[in-house]
Amino acid sequence: MNIFDGYARYYDLLYQDKNYATEAKYISELLQNHASGTRTVLELGCGTGIHAEHLTSEGYDVHGVDLSSKMIEQAEARRLKIPKEKAAMLSFSQGDIRYLNLDKKFDAVVAFFHVISYQTSNEDLKATFATARRHVTHAGIFIFDCWYGPAVLTERPAVRVKRLENKVISVVRLAEPIMHLNENTVEVNYHVFIRDKTNGYVEEVKETHRMRYLFMPEIKDLFSENGMEMVLSYGWLTYNRPGLDTWGVCFGGKVQN
Repeated sequence: MNIFDGYARYYDLLYQDKNYATEAKYISELLQNHASGTRTVLELGCGTGIHAEHLTSEGYDVHGVDLSSKMIEQAEARRLKIPKEKAAMLSFSQGDIRYLNLDKKFDAVVAFFHVISYQTSNEDLKATFATARRHVTHAGIFIFDCWYGPAVLTERPAVRVKRLENKVISVVRLAEPIMHLNENTVEVNYHVFIRDKTNGYVEEVKETHRMRYLFMPEIKDLFSENGMEMVLSYGWLTYNRPGLDTWGVCFGGKVQN
């Protein structure tokens, strides 16, 4: 079982304050600005499918892929609850985005919520970019967000505590980061306490998420190696140039004919 299978149970609760609709509109704006004919989208690392659902509201047919079968189960359950016309624009499958081959091309490939930063080795990054190129049309675009190296090194990651609850469970999550400077990664050690409100039972879970922070020159090289040219680099949800205070940056590469 990978870490996201266990994570799936409380994933949506932890990120209930995340404005998925706004993020989907932002990505749609980027697509229309840089690849205006986009109608079909492949989402790598789709999680429980919330971004994908909101992209259908923007008019896109979306196929989401995730490594976690539990995440895909929740995404499919979500799809079955939405109006039929939107559900028809949405599909999901389980798979490893490094080696994925759907034998199908899309107008755009996207990866949200730092999915690319979970590709911690050079080999994994190259494989994931190759996947994006393999699945995008000759005029298509690959857009993703990631941890931005200059900002991570300027504003070092710190210990964080997050508390959330719904009618069924309450969750307390402690995040303790360890930097590995020579590998350009941060090891985030999560200690999670999940209390079942019906019986008071407390489950304790420990997880380690290793994240890669990236720099603009290496991203340009990754695009170039796959026949793409960088066409955008903005602070996440903005149109501002990335800086030392921009942890999350959105990049886009377009196929060069």
